[in-house]
This record gives sequence, structure tokens and C-alpha cells, in this order.
Amino acid sequence: MRFFSRVVLVCFAAFVMFLAGLERGVAQEFADHRYTSEAIEAGSRVYVEQCALCHSRRGDGVDGVDLRRGLFRTASSDDDLRRVITTGVGGGQMPAFDLQPFELDGVVAYIRAGFDPSGVAVKVGDASRGQVLFAGSGGCASCHRVNGQGPRTAPDLSEIGVVRTPAALQRTLLDPSAALLPINRPIRAVTRDGETIRGRRLNEDTYTVQLIDSEERLRSLVKADLVEYEVSETPVMTPTTLSSDEVADLIGYLLTLRGLP
Repeated sequence: MRFFSRVVLVCFAAFVMFLAGLERGVAQEFADHRYTSEAIEAGSRVYVEQCALCHSRRGDGVDGVDLRRGLFRTASSDDDLRRVITTGVGGGQMPAFDLQPFELDGVVAYIRAGFDPSGVAVKVGDASRGQVLFAGSGGCASCHRVNGQGPRTAPDLSEIGVVRTPAALQRTLLDPSAALLPINRPIRAVTRDGETIRGRRLNEDTYTVQLIDSEERLRSLVKADLVEYEVSETPVMTPTTLSSDEVADLIGYLLTLRGLP
């Protein structure tokens, strides 16, 4: 019995250690998508000392560049920002800065979220790789429309880079149930004739609701003509299974979607 008890105790301890390791792994994977608050703080010091003179404390001191809003001339991904910072911009417009790795990461983190005290610095990857993911394994193009191409069953993303921050895009990918806007929740309506209509709301007031139904038809319904009307609390989109690097690349692509010129 004593031997058996010791075996059970050892197995239980091993199981607890496994669960703890699993929890740390999940936490680390989630953290891999963004910079730490320590990095943002370190970047703030470097920015104030070396960047704010030209870019201003608000990030909009250079024509055509607004760091606060994520508007750059040539940079898109985090790696692009690192390249510009360390090599400078031609013609002496911006000098190269010789920063330590933690300082460089910090400046990028600060640019991504430091102008907003409540912001989260999300790593932004390569837009070209993200575009491939969007159309392929990411599964985005099967529901979303971009610049006139694709289905209408999910919100049009043609201008998503203007209306969403990197943090908001990351939250949508990792936790869609928390990020889904109320207007985008799927609905189910049953008419007096017995027709069941499912779709995505476009607009709603006290008396009517406009929607795109499951066959991509624009519908306008009078609520008085409905015998059932319900808004689902369950999002159609599930949390992404993409890796942290792939999520960063996909965010990089989405941020380039700013509408047709």
C-alpha cells in the first residue's frame, strides 16, 4: 500500500507540473503577439530623447508621417520600422540610430502603442505574407470582401486599416466573441409566412432591420411582420489557429487595407 500511495503521489505531482507547464505555454503564446509594458516604457525614454525633436511628442511632426495613427512613408511591419530606425532615410532626411536591441524593440513598441496610455503594442508582421494567409490558410477571404472582391456574408474589410487599431485586429483574431461589434452579430428572423431568414445586420431601428441574408441578398424587414426575431450571442468566427508570427503577418496585411485610392 505504501508503495502504491507513493506512485499515486508521484503521478499526481507530475500531472500538476504538466498542467502548470501547459498554462505557462498558453500564456506565453498569447504574450508572443505583443510587446510588454516594460518594452513600451523603455521605448518611451528613447523616443523622448532622440525622436521627439523631429517627430514631436505626438508623433506628427514630420510631413506625411503620423506615428500616433500608424501612418508611415515606407514602413509597414515591425521589421520595416527597425530598418528605418537603424539605417535612416536617404538624403539625410533622417539619420541612422545605433541602438541596443532592447532599445530598438522598445521604440517600436512605443510607436505601436505608447501614444495611447491604454493601448497595447501589437507586433505587426509582413503584409505580403499576411495577404497570402488572408486568401489561403487564414480562411478570411471565404467570408470577407475586400475592394469589391469576395462574399458579403461577413463585414467588408476594404477600409479596416483605417477604422481598427492593431490591438483591435489582434483581439478579433484571438478572441472574436469579445471583439464582435453588436451590429455584426448574426440574426435570425421568422416572417408571418413562415420564412426563416438568417444573416448579418447592416442597420436597425425601432421598426425595421436591414440585413445581408445567407444568400447575400439585401433585405429590409418590418419588425411588425415578424413572428420571431433574435440576435445571436455566438460569433460565427472562431479563435484563429494561426501561429503568433502568422497572426502578426495577417495584422500587417489588414492594416494596409485603407480603401481604394
